[in-house]
Amino acid sequence: MSGMKDSRLGASRKVAALLSLAVLFARVATVPAQSTSAAGGSSSGQVGRMLQAAEIPANVSSGYKYVGPGSCSASACHGGIQARDTTKVLQNEYSTWIVQDRHARAYSVLKQPLAQRMAKTLKIGDPTREQKCLACHALSVPAAQRGSQLDITEGVSCESCHGPAEMWLGPHIEAKAEHAKMVSLGLVDNKNLAVRSEQCLTCHLGAPGVEVDHEMLAAGHPDLTFELDSFSSIEPPHWVEKAPDAKEPINDKLIGVRIWSIGQATQLEESLKRLARHARNQAGPGYTTVWPEYTEMDCMSCHHSLTKPDDSWRQKDGYGGRRPGNPPYNPSRYVVFRHLAKSADPAAAAELDTTLTQISALVAELQPDRTALAAKCDRGAQLAGELARKMRDTTYDRAQTEKLMREIASDSEGVSLSGERSAEQAAMALDSLYLAYANLAGPNAELKGDIEEMYRLLDNPSAYSAPKFAAQMKKTEAAIR
Repeated sequence: MSGMKDSRLGASRKVAALLSLAVLFARVATVPAQSTSAAGGSSSGQVGRMLQAAEIPANVSSGYKYVGPGSCSASACHGGIQARDTTKVLQNEYSTWIVQDRHARAYSVLKQPLAQRMAKTLKIGDPTREQKCLACHALSVPAAQRGSQLDITEGVSCESCHGPAEMWLGPHIEAKAEHAKMVSLGLVDNKNLAVRSEQCLTCHLGAPGVEVDHEMLAAGHPDLTFELDSFSSIEPPHWVEKAPDAKEPINDKLIGVRIWSIGQATQLEESLKRLARHARNQAGPGYTTVWPEYTEMDCMSCHHSLTKPDDSWRQKDGYGGRRPGNPPYNPSRYVVFRHLAKSADPAAAAELDTTLTQISALVAELQPDRTALAAKCDRGAQLAGELARKMRDTTYDRAQTEKLMREIASDSEGVSLSGERSAEQAAMALDSLYLAYANLAGPNAELKGDIEEMYRLLDNPSAYSAPKFAAQMKKTEAAIR
C-alpha cells in the first residue's frame, strides 16, 4: 500500500459525518466557566507542541513566520491537477486540499447560522473574529508571525499542520534537502506518526487554551472524536507514506495498522494529559475550568433516549462500583486500544489497565482527591507514550492483524457496555484494520457489510443500544477469515 487508500467502506459515511462536525465545526476553543475550587500541581513538557494563548501550536515558539497556502499553489510545486509518481511528492497536494479537504472550509463554517447562534449563546462575539474560534478554524497566529500573504479566511491550511514555512520554504525544494534539516527550520515532523497524531489532536481533542468543554457542548457544539487512520483516509490523503528522505513509498501493505495503533496510543496519552489539566484546574493561559468537567465522562449515560425502567439495558447492567446516578468516565480512548497494548508490551499494558481502572473510579466519584487523580493521569499518559514510541517502527503481518481484529470483535460485551463512544472507536478500528487486512487477504463482502451495520447502529447516539451493538460485534467476529 502506498499510504493512500482508494476508498473507505460505505460505512464511512459515519466517519465523514464526524469529520464534517468534528473537523470543521468542532474545532472551536472556549472560555470555560469559572471554577469554584482548584487542585495543586503544574503541567510540564507540553509548551513545544501545545497551544499557547489559544493559538495554533505549530512551532509558535520558534517565531518563524507563516507565509500562507498561496506559496504552495504553483503547478510546478503542489498545485498540479494530476498526481505524479516520478517526483518525491505528488505535486497536487494544494489542489487536493482546496477542492476536497474539509479543512479548507473550516473558516466559512463560522459564518453559518449554527455557529452564529452558538457564539451568541456563549457571549463570545462574532465567531469569525473571535480568537477562541479562529484558533482551530483558521491559521490565526500572532501578528509578528503573519506573512504578507497569510489570510485567515483560507481556513486550516498547509502551515496549520506543517509549521511556519518562512525558513524552510526555499530549502525544501532543493534536490539534496534533508528532512531533519527542514524540521530544524520549523517543519513539523509529520513523518513521525506520534508527532502527526499530536498535531491533529491539538484541535481534535484539545490543548491548553483550546477546550471544547461541557459549556460548549450545551451551546450546540458536537463532541470531539478521533481515529488517525480513518480520519486521514476521509481527509483525503494528499501524501504518500515514505520514510524520511526516501524516494520510494514504505513497502508495507499493513501500514494502516501501524497508523491506527500509534494514533490510538497518542490519543490516549493526550487525553490523560487533558484530564490531568482539568483535575489541576489548568486549562491554559487565562483559562479556568469547572469540576467535574463532564466532557471527560460518557455523554450518553445521561443524554440518552428514555425508556421504561423494565426496558433499560443500562439499569439492567447496573452501575459497577460507582454511585447510581453518577456518570462514568469515558473509556473510549482505551477500551479498544488495550487489545493492542497487551501484545505490544504485556507488563506496561497490565499497569496501564490498573491505572485506567483507578482513574475511572476516581472520575466517577465526581469530587475525588484531584491531586491523586492528576498523578494517576500522569502515569497513564507516560505509559501510553512509551507504547506509542514502541509501536513507531512496528510492522504487522496478516496473522497479527487478523488476531487483533478477532480480539476487538470478540470483546462485544466489554466494548458495547462501555458506551456509544467506545462502540464508535470499535467500528472505526475494525474498519481501518479490515481495509489494511484486505490488501493481503482480499475483499470480504460479508465482513465489510457487518462493519457497515456497526456504523449504522451508531447513527443516532441517543438511541444507542448496547445489546444490539454487542450482537452485531459477534456477527462481525464470525465473518473474520
